[in-house]
Amino acid sequence: MTPELLSLSNNWPLFLGSMIVKILAVFVVVILMVAYATWLERKLIGHMQTRLGPMRTGWHGLLQPIADGLKLFFKEDIIPSQASKVPFILAPMMICIPAFITMAVVPFGPDLVINNFIIPQQITDLNVGILYVLAMAGLGIYGIVLAGWASNNKFSLLGGIRSAAQMISYELAAALSIISVFMLSETLSLRKIVELQMEPLWGVISFLPNWYVFSQPLAFVLFTVTSLAEINRTPFDLPECESELVSGFCTEYSSMKYALFFMAEYANMIVISALIATLFLGGWSGPFPGFINILIKIVGFVMFFMWIRATYPRVRYDQLMFMGWKVFLPLALANIVVTGLVVVLLQ
Repeated sequence: MTPELLSLSNNWPLFLGSMIVKILAVFVVVILMVAYATWLERKLIGHMQTRLGPMRTGWHGLLQPIADGLKLFFKEDIIPSQASKVPFILAPMMICIPAFITMAVVPFGPDLVINNFIIPQQITDLNVGILYVLAMAGLGIYGIVLAGWASNNKFSLLGGIRSAAQMISYELAAALSIISVFMLSETLSLRKIVELQMEPLWGVISFLPNWYVFSQPLAFVLFTVTSLAEINRTPFDLPECESELVSGFCTEYSSMKYALFFMAEYANMIVISALIATLFLGGWSGPFPGFINILIKIVGFVMFFMWIRATYPRVRYDQLMFMGWKVFLPLALANIVVTGLVVVLLQ
């Protein structure tokens, strides 16, 4: 006789303990991935440019992220005399915290059963999970704008203004591009979206999974490109372009405050990669255990974003706005209309 499976919510001490363990595990894994994403980017771009990248600190430079972290930790923390001190200090945290707490709704694998208790491999499963993600993504921009304004520096202010305009232009297209996924799945829960993608493709092709990248290729491309613009990655790194704005919104920052901006950038890149893997590539589904599958997909997309940085030049600001409003937005709206027509005809 099969024993009855119990939810952790029936046992509060066990529920609280499992939540603490999951939060710590996700935080530690993301922190390690952020640290070694910097090493990976320097190595990849180095090899793409016919050089070796970090080599001297540890074997093939594996200890370089630790050395960089210690260096930034012990550097002098300078606050400009004319800066607005409280917003200047709060801005890096306002960018970094939303990037990390977004991982709370990303499912990393199927439910585990331990001593007849069901333990989800996810911190929390919200029935409006993707709305939570979009809300957190919108909060990060306040930190960038605040950093640009509080620094009392014209280059920082220009970087903050650019970032605000860029986020408004591309977040709209990014949100509209994934509406077609919700039209097919009829849910906003990321866990349920992954479970639906584990069915046979279009319900008939048994050897292929129903990953939405097959039925929504345009939405996949649009979301990937607009997400690059949202997190200010090359070729859309206009808010901090060194050739024009010194370092944009983080020009006046030093020490660990400066490090927090880079942590937020790489954390956002990992979050976006996790979302793409979850919405379009079946999440944890694949030939390996659940967490390994989604980790491979996340690392693959992080490397793809790094390859783009090594390959494509920065676009002009007028080109950035033109693509956001006159290319990506109309394509996202057209994709919604076509998807709606197909869904109605199939029903």
